[in-house]
Amino acid sequence: MNLIQAIIFGIIQGLTEFLPISSTAHLTIAAKLMHVIPVMSDNEWTAFMAVIQLGTMLAVLIYFWKDVWEILFAFFRENFGENKVKYSQQSLSSRLGWLIIVGSIPVGVVGLSLKKIIEGALTKDLYIIAASMIGLAILLAAAEKIANHKKEMNEISAGNAFWVGVAQCFALIPGSSRSGTTITMGLFLGMKRETAARFSFLLSLPAVFASGFLELWEARKFINPALSADLIVATIFSFIFGYWSIDFLLKFLRTKTTFVFIYYRVALGLAILLLISLHFILP
Repeated sequence: MNLIQAIIFGIIQGLTEFLPISSTAHLTIAAKLMHVIPVMSDNEWTAFMAVIQLGTMLAVLIYFWKDVWEILFAFFRENFGENKVKYSQQSLSSRLGWLIIVGSIPVGVVGLSLKKIIEGALTKDLYIIAASMIGLAILLAAAEKIANHKKEMNEISAGNAFWVGVAQCFALIPGSSRSGTTITMGLFLGMKRETAARFSFLLSLPAVFASGFLELWEARKFINPALSADLIVATIFSFIFGYWSIDFLLKFLRTKTTFVFIYYRVALGLAILLLISLHFILP
C-alpha cells in the first residue's frame, strides 16, 4: 500500500460509512481493484479497516457531542439522581438514553454470537456484497413507498427502538450498510427521513465504538508498523469525510428521498456482478 492508496481508502471510509451505501462494500471493491487484496492477508486488511474506522467513530462523536452530552447528563440525573423521574415524565434526552440501550441489545447479542462468521472470508465475498447491495435497495424502496414519514424523535417508542436495533443486526452482512438497514426500518416504522437518520447515527454509537475497539484490540498484532504513516493519513481523511457525510445526509433528507441511494446501490450491485463475469475482478 502506498500513500495515495491510503488517502483513497480514508476518503472511501469517510464518505460511505454514514451514507446508506455500505463502507465495507466500497472498501473491499477498491482494495481488490487496486490489488491490495490479496497482497495483504485477511487479518492485515481487517486490522487496517479497524484502525481507519476510528476516524469515522470520532466524526460521529464530535458531530453529535451536544446530543451525547445531553443524553448522558439527563439519563443519569433522571434515573439515578436524588430526584428520580418516572420514564413517562422524563425528558426526551433521558428517554433517548433508554431507547439507545434497548436498540443496542439485539446487535450486541447477534454480533457476539456470529463473530467468527462476521470476520471470516465471507465478509469479502463480492457475490454476497452485490446481493446485499441490491436486496437492501429493494427494501429501502419499499419503505419509501409504504412509510408515512410523520414520526418525530419524541414519538419513537421502545418497541420502535428495538426493531431498529434488530435491523442494525443485518448490517453485519457485508454490503448491507448500518445506516441503510436502520434508516430503512425507521421509515417502515413511520419516521421522517431525517429523524430515521439521526436516530440511526445515535444508535450506532455504542455498537460502532464497542465493535471498533474490540476489532482494533484483536487485530493489533497484525498492524504493520511500516504502514503507520499510511494508517494515520487514512484515519485523518476518514474523519474529515465522515464528518462531512453525516452533515450532508441529514440536510439532504430534510427535503429529498433516499431514491438516489437506491438507484446507486442497484447500479453498483449489477456492476460488481458484471465485473466478476468479465473476470475483471475476483469475487
